[in-house]
Amino acid sequence: DYVVVKMIPDNRLPPRHLHAVRTAKTFAVIKWESPYDSPDQDMLYAVAVKDLVRKTDKIYKVKSRNSTVEYTIKKLEPGGKYHVIVQLGNMSKESSMKINTVPLSAPDALKIITENDHILLFWKSLALKESNFNESRGYEIHMFDSLMNITAYLGNTTENFFKVSNLKIGHNYSFSVQARCLYGGQMCGEPATLLYDELGTGTDSSATKSGRATDVAAIVVPVLFLLLVTLGIGFVVLYMRHRRLQSSFTAFANSHYSSRLGSAIFSSGDDLGDEDDEAPMITGFSDDVPMVIA
Repeated sequence: DYVVVKMIPDNRLPPRHLHAVRTAKTFAVIKWESPYDSPDQDMLYAVAVKDLVRKTDKIYKVKSRNSTVEYTIKKLEPGGKYHVIVQLGNMSKESSMKINTVPLSAPDALKIITENDHILLFWKSLALKESNFNESRGYEIHMFDSLMNITAYLGNTTENFFKVSNLKIGHNYSFSVQARCLYGGQMCGEPATLLYDELGTGTDSSATKSGRATDVAAIVVPVLFLLLVTLGIGFVVLYMRHRRLQSSFTAFANSHYSSRLGSAIFSSGDDLGDEDDEAPMITGFSDDVPMVIA
């Protein structure tokens, strides 16, 4: 013997297995099951979203006949905290959960440049990779002194750099830069952190590369300067020698210029030697040869 029993649907039961499928910066996907299996009609759900930071509420209506319901909550804020309540439209028992949206990313390429009596923090604009970030929101900077074990808030800025002064010798500092927190410091961006000591050497790769580039520049620039000076002196010496040789040749050519022929006459050493041997030696003048003095 057997008997068939059909359970009467109870619309006062809460939705089952409420959970988050995916959480992003500006939306969250939630999922739940109907209060009972295989609903035979559309069921109206009320999804209440309470912003725990702003202290505001929003209610959305979802209608579905499926046993499993998936819904996307939109227009959330990065780094926000929310309390989600799902129940049937007749205000039956509820199911609830808390979700935290993904905060804004940390700024990229944080590096340090050391000046005489202060340092400068530099980073890339967060708006380059975060469409939800507006530069008017700005950044806030924190500093941690490992020797004193103290964290200090240095301030905020809407620029992509920040000046830090009054650092103590022998102290190691960690600087962090993040999107400025909103509403009592509860909605913040992820921080970018960089370690710095009094010698100006940071453990971050960007700071290390910057330091190495500075050291290489300090060596290369003087060497290039000396090479340029040496080349300049060499050119001057060559030019002066060229001028001297040109002047000597001009003087030598002028001394061998024949006005009768209209050109300079040069002879080899052998020719000069032969002419000297064949030329008669002048020993004197004869008395019978008249002398004419002009």
